[in-house]
Amino acid sequence: MTSMTTMSPTPPVALTIAGVDSGGGAGIAADLRTFSAHGVFGALAITALTAQNTTGVRGTELAEPGFLALQIDTVLGDLGVAATKTGMLASAELIAVVTEQAAKGALGPLVVDPVMVATSGARLVAGDAIAAYHQLIAHASVVTPNLSEAEALTGHRVRSLEEMRTAAREVVALGAQCCLVKGGHLVGDQAIDLCFDGTDETVLSSPRIHSENVHGTGCTLSAAIAANLALGLGLLDAINRAKTYVAVAIERAAAWRLGAGPGPLDHFGPLPPSVLGT
Repeated sequence: MTSMTTMSPTPPVALTIAGVDSGGGAGIAADLRTFSAHGVFGALAITALTAQNTTGVRGTELAEPGFLALQIDTVLGDLGVAATKTGMLASAELIAVVTEQAAKGALGPLVVDPVMVATSGARLVAGDAIAAYHQLIAHASVVTPNLSEAEALTGHRVRSLEEMRTAAREVVALGAQCCLVKGGHLVGDQAIDLCFDGTDETVLSSPRIHSENVHGTGCTLSAAIAANLALGLGLLDAINRAKTYVAVAIERAAAWRLGAGPGPLDHFGPLPPSVLGT
């Protein structure tokens, strides 16, 4: 009897090095859903456990740096990782573990999402981690700070498009191939991000989607960029498709009522051709 099952090709692997959100909206949970939605196999290394839901973070337990290193080594020793993204790293010691692997070129194209503050306002990184982040950024393909994170990385105010331009250039000057400053917290009907690759600047603008359910937006964007890089796309194409994917995921979840605070995105469902590349 002939099998009716169609064999699918082996998917590329993307690695997320991030924290666990017990509410499921952000962190590794969002990353793995995003990878799956793009047809990419997700591997993971856990940096922290958090007790959180849509209303806030109640507690955090950090991974021991040596065990984070073991997780990453174990994944890299068996799976061919085509791209990596980082999320919550939380301490200078954990950042240094990732930097060591990035410096060896072991992580493939690297997307650094410098997660520092949760949507609820809870701080997720130690104060001494900024200098360590600068070392990691030197090995990044793209860094994706929001306005507050861009301020922390550069040490000055980032609250306008012109200040986003300055911040993007300063981050690239640290050694990153590209910086995408996310302007979602700017006032206006357009959601404006600014991308600078050391030579060219691109302003990415799209109509703002009004929704309370935006928990995990930054994680989702960086994971989508990493997924597209794992699929072999160029950097700007990966960023554009990721931005479209996030917009669709926000729009689809706008009517959801999961929890009492900002809810998650809808990572699954039909994807438009602009995301699938067809």
